[in-house]
Amino acid sequence: MRKEIEISLIPSKAFSYDAQVVEAASKLNIHPAEITALVINRRSIDARKRQPVYSLLVDVFINEKPHAESKEIDYKPVSGNKKVIVVGFGPAGMYAALRLIELNIKPIVIERGKDVQARRRDLKTLLQSHEVNPDSNYCFGEGGAGTYSDGKLYTRSTKRGDIKKTLNILVQHGAADDILIDSHPHIGSNKLPKIVQSIRETVLRCGGEINFNSKVTDFIIENDTITGVRVNDENEIFADSLILAAGHSARDIYYLLHKKNILIEPKPFAMGVRIEHPQKLINEIQYHSKAFDKNLPAASYSLACNIGERGVYSFCMCPGGIIVPAATAPGEVVVNGMSVSRRDSPFANSGFVVTVGENDWQKYSNAYPFQGLLLQQEVEQLAFELAGKTQKAPAQLVSDFIKGKTNGTLPATSYIPGLTSVPLHEKLPNFITKNLREALFIFDRKMRGYNSAEAVLVGMESRTSSPVRIPRDRESFMHTQIKGLFPAGEGAGYAGGIVSAAIDGENCANGVGEFLRK
Repeated sequence: MRKEIEISLIPSKAFSYDAQVVEAASKLNIHPAEITALVINRRSIDARKRQPVYSLLVDVFINEKPHAESKEIDYKPVSGNKKVIVVGFGPAGMYAALRLIELNIKPIVIERGKDVQARRRDLKTLLQSHEVNPDSNYCFGEGGAGTYSDGKLYTRSTKRGDIKKTLNILVQHGAADDILIDSHPHIGSNKLPKIVQSIRETVLRCGGEINFNSKVTDFIIENDTITGVRVNDENEIFADSLILAAGHSARDIYYLLHKKNILIEPKPFAMGVRIEHPQKLINEIQYHSKAFDKNLPAASYSLACNIGERGVYSFCMCPGGIIVPAATAPGEVVVNGMSVSRRDSPFANSGFVVTVGENDWQKYSNAYPFQGLLLQQEVEQLAFELAGKTQKAPAQLVSDFIKGKTNGTLPATSYIPGLTSVPLHEKLPNFITKNLREALFIFDRKMRGYNSAEAVLVGMESRTSSPVRIPRDRESFMHTQIKGLFPAGEGAGYAGGIVSAAIDGENCANGVGEFLRK
C-alpha cells in the first residue's frame, strides 16, 4: 500500500531517513517497521513560525516496495534527413536541440559565443579589466545567461509544459537529484558548466551540429519562408526550418528582423537596481533568530507590491550570492546576480525592479518597435557614465536613497569590479526612483529591517526580460508572418528563466515537428 502524506521535521532531523520514517509512522499511526520505503516528492521550508521546519510531501510504502522507473531519455542518433537551424544555445536552444533529436530531426546549432570553458576566460577579463567582449560574456555563449548567473530553476510556468521532464533532463546530464524535490531548486554556477557540456556531448553524439563563434548576420527568406541563415557575413547554412532562441540581449537580432521586414513589436518589461544585504541579516529576518541553524540554507525572500497601476517586485533573488557584470557591449553597465551551489557568500542580493510600459518610453515614440529597447539602453549607458566609464557600478545606501541624500560611504560588496557612490535618487528616471522609494517602505513593513543601514542599491538591473516580442501563432508556435520561423525563449518574449525558456524551446521543437510533417 502507498500513501502520500505531509510531514514536518526540525532542520537537524529533516535529512535523516530514520527520522522521516518515525514521523511518517506516527502520522499514520503505524509501527515504523511496517514502512518498507519512503520517497520524498517535495521539500520546502516553512519559516512562518518561530521555529522553522522542513515540510516534506512523501510517498510512504507500507509492506511493499516502490516500482523503480527510469526517467532517462534514450537519445538515439538521428537517422532522418530533416534538419533545423537552432540560433542560440541557451536553455531554449539546448532543449529545442534535444527535443529535435527525440523527433529524429537533426539540429544545427548556431551560437555566437564560445564554448563554456573558453567563455570563462572572457568573464575573468570582464571582472578584472572591465573589458566587455560583445559575443562572449555573462549573457552570450554556451548555456546562455543561466550558466554563469546562478541556475535557479523555480518557475510559475506550470501549464506550459512538463517541468518534471525538464528537471530530469538536467539530472540525466549531471545535476543533483535534489532539484526534483526542492520547492525552489537551484544548481549553482560552479556546477552548471559541466551539465551544459554534457548536453552538448549528447547533441553531438546523436548527430547534431554545434557551431561556436558563429553570429547570424542575415536570414535567407524565399516566398515568406525562411530557408537558412548567413553566418559571420560569410557562410550560408540551409535547413528545413529555424528556431530562433537568441536570448533577451541579442539586440542585433531584433534590428536584423526589423531590417528584413519581419514583424516584431515592443513589450512591457521591468528595470531597476540590485539590492544587496548581509546574508546574516536576511537569515535573522526570515528565520526569526540571530542564531543561525547550520541545517538551514541561506534564507531567501520574494517581495512584491502594486503602487498605483505599476508593479514593483524582487527578482532573481540570490541568497549567499554575488552581483556580476552582465553588460553585452562596451559603454554600458548592467548587473545581475548569481550563487554557487553552496550559497555561502556573506551577501544576499536581489533584483529590485519597476514595471515599464509605453507611457515610460514616449520620448522614443517614433522609434517603433524599439521604444522600450532604447529606454533600456539609455539607462544602461547612464550607469556607465555615472561609474566613470568603467564596469564599476553606481550605488547608493538604501537609507540615503530614501532620504534623498548621499554621504559617499558604501559598505563592502560582492561586486568584484567595485562600486561608485552616486546619488541614484537624482540620476535615475523619476518613475523608477519614485516607485522604488515607496516600495522600500512597504517591503520594510513585510520584512522588518529590510531598509537596514547596511543595505545598498546597485545599478542597473535592466535585463529582467526582453523589451521586444517576436509574434507567433499560439497553437503552432510559428511566426505569424514567416513560415518555418519559430521564435523561442526569453529573447522572443515568451519565457522568464531557465525552466520556462527550456519548456518553450521544447514546445517550439514540437511545433517544428508538426510543421515538417505537413
